Amino acid sequence: MSLTDELLRPLPAAQPLITHYDDQLGSRVELSVATTANWAAKTANWLTEEFDVEPGDAVAVQLPAHWQTVGVLLGAWWCGARVVSEGVGARVAFVGPDDPEPTGAAATAVVTLDPMGRGLAEPPGGGAFDYLTESRLAADQYRPLFPIPGTTAALFESTVDEVLTEARARAAKLGLTAADRVLSTRDWDGPEGILDGLLVPLAAGAHLVHVSNADPAKLASHRDAERTTADLPE
Repeated sequence: MSLTDELLRPLPAAQPLITHYDDQLGSRVELSVATTANWAAKTANWLTEEFDVEPGDAVAVQLPAHWQTVGVLLGAWWCGARVVSEGVGARVAFVGPDDPEPTGAAATAVVTLDPMGRGLAEPPGGGAFDYLTESRLAADQYRPLFPIPGTTAALFESTVDEVLTEARARAAKLGLTAADRVLSTRDWDGPEGILDGLLVPLAAGAHLVHVSNADPAKLASHRDAERTTADLPE
C-alpha cells in the first residue's frame, strides 16, 4: 500500500489535517483530510496520465513548506513515485514560480504557491507546465493499477515501510497522538525536513499548523487561535 494510503486511510474525512499560515502574506488556509486527499488524487492522476510516472520513478519536489506542497508530495507517493530534491533524472520537477530553469528533469511543473490556489496568470515558458491549472482538470479519485509494495523507494533512498516506521517512531518519541494540534515553523528541506516537518505529525494523525515566513511576534497568537498542544522541535 502506498505511503499516502497508509497516512490518510485511518483518518476521518472531515478531520482538519493541515492549517497553513504565511505571515508575510497574512494568509491562512485550512485543509481537511478529504480536501487534501482530493488534491493528492488529482496530482497522482496527472502524474500518471501526463508523464507516465510509475512506482519507483523519481519526482523532484523543489518547493517550500506549503499547503500546496502537501498535495504534490502525497500525490507523488500515491502513484508510487520516489521523492527527491534534484531534478536531474527525474520524470517531473515541481518548482516555485520564481525558480530558475532548466531543472534537469524530463518535465517541469510550476507551482504558484498562491494562497487561494490560483494558477499562473500566464503560461510558463520553456515548455513547463502550470501545475495548479492543469492538475485541477484531473480526476479527484485515484486508484492505482497495481498495489504499491512497501519495498518501493518513497523518500530519497528510504522505502515506504522504512519511512512509515521512522515517522511513527519519531512521533511516539515526541508523544504525539491524534488528539494533538502541532505548531511548526521548520522547513521541509531534504528527507529529514520532510520527515520531521510533515510526516511525523501525519503519522500520529495530528493536525499540523504550519507557519511559513514566521513572524516570532505572531506565534503566540497562532497558538491561541489554533489551540495548539505541541510545537515541533526545530
